[in-house]
Amino acid sequence: MALDSVDVCIVGSGAGGAPMALELGRAGFKVVVLEKGAHYKREDFVHDEILNSRRNFFMPLPWDEPHLWRNGADKPYSRSNEAWTANCVGGGTVHMSGYFYRFKPVDFRLRSELGDVAGASLADWPIAYQDLAPFYDKAEEEMGVSGNAVPHPHLEPRSRNYPLPPLSEHPVAKEIDTVCKGLGWHSIPTARGILSQPYKGRAGCSYCTLCGSYGCEHDAKSGTNASLIPAALATGKVEVRPYCMATEVTVDAKGNAKSVVYVDKDGVTHEQPAKIIVVSCTAVESARLLLNSTSSRFPKGLANDSGLVGKNLVFSSFGESRATFRVQQRKAEQPWVANTAPFVNRSLQDFYMMPDDRFGFRKGGTLGFMWTHPNPIFAAVGIAKKGKDGIFGKALKDKLREYRDSRILQFEIYGEFLPNPDTYVSVESQVKDKFGLPVAAITIKRHPLDLKMTRFLVERGEEVLAGLKPDHLQRVGVAGETTILQGGTCRFGHDPAKSVLDKDCRAHSVKNLYVVDGSFLPSSGGVPVTLTIAANSFRVANALVSRMKKGA
Repeated sequence: MALDSVDVCIVGSGAGGAPMALELGRAGFKVVVLEKGAHYKREDFVHDEILNSRRNFFMPLPWDEPHLWRNGADKPYSRSNEAWTANCVGGGTVHMSGYFYRFKPVDFRLRSELGDVAGASLADWPIAYQDLAPFYDKAEEEMGVSGNAVPHPHLEPRSRNYPLPPLSEHPVAKEIDTVCKGLGWHSIPTARGILSQPYKGRAGCSYCTLCGSYGCEHDAKSGTNASLIPAALATGKVEVRPYCMATEVTVDAKGNAKSVVYVDKDGVTHEQPAKIIVVSCTAVESARLLLNSTSSRFPKGLANDSGLVGKNLVFSSFGESRATFRVQQRKAEQPWVANTAPFVNRSLQDFYMMPDDRFGFRKGGTLGFMWTHPNPIFAAVGIAKKGKDGIFGKALKDKLREYRDSRILQFEIYGEFLPNPDTYVSVESQVKDKFGLPVAAITIKRHPLDLKMTRFLVERGEEVLAGLKPDHLQRVGVAGETTILQGGTCRFGHDPAKSVLDKDCRAHSVKNLYVVDGSFLPSSGGVPVTLTIAANSFRVANALVSRMKKGA
């Protein structure tokens, strides 16, 4: 069914799509946002681990909508739900933990800083930090970010502090500060996309402990579902259509984007024409949509003249360790262990960029400290283990009792994930999802410098945990990746032969097609990418509004 044309059709409503919708709506343009998933309301967000974490409330079931995954092109694919973020209005920002860091100036010139790293496909950004800085300010203000930008060696240039004061912190934060000071490092507050007080008609945080993996029933979390989408709808120019799965972006005889074909909740196919098409489905899914949008003009996929759509996929390098404190045994000498406040909000960025390669790498990342997630089923499954390592009966009961009497402090690594030619997204025509579409096939091969870096950062984090004198210190891993933090599959740049998008995230070969999720990123940074995606989307929206008002 063909529909009336609009000014802009946006596919996706998360950190990339929502800022575009808001700014275009404010400018008076008619916008349709297509969202594959539901438009949840606050009353839909309940503290049910089975619903949220073990069903398809956020993520699709892998037998309905698999991703294919393999570690190396010489390995077979397996079906997975890795690299899905969330299918709902707001995307992954709905169930995020809300760690809102900025990239650093060095992230924009990594190729110049590191040179030609063998096995990596590094590229400088076509913009500099100062080009994005005012839009970081805007994203923090529009979405609502709580924090305190204290001076430290890797603090990015800022024109002002965060719009909201920091959230209340667990007293262990001061203990971490003391240990880090003794090590000569700089423990800094972690900015959060969570409201520390009422803001723009939204309630402040209730400190329920369930941020990550859950939606917020108070709208205190600054997901686009609570912040930007309501503001966009209030313009009267933006329409959000949930349960609409985009299947193809069509082109006209001149090769310009013409419309988005989508399937609604009832299985009916529609075609939404628009003057401008904006794709923002996540780096993996946007690449899939473009690669599946073939035509006589673009036989390899839309905007894929360079062959780079899907290439240079990056995630975030991940490592983790945990420190266990037995409450009953320790609370007399360490009273803070009995405190149940949820937020640690401490980070280390002393190893964000190393002055030389004496440790085998230059670009590092960030350590974020937090209490382990309180999901009881997840914890019990981990404690019980499986196979020959599984425990049962009294041994399992004793471990569970010990767990209930414990506070477990952990850190996570957000490390640089060096782009390389062997990590990419393609589509697999032999495997299709419930919509009949070829699925995204992810091939990953880690650069060896990533693994050196992650191990080094884990070891530094363990020094901090050890300084707190826990009852037990456990290393969880040093070679993982956080696949919901995605980028790189449509990187932007000046040269059409080496990039998919120009500096304004417009496709080199399709002048009315934009991609504004993490796909544009030439580098992953040493922090979660959510805030940077939102800031860049505000920047792109600013340029697009100006261009459209001029009739270009």
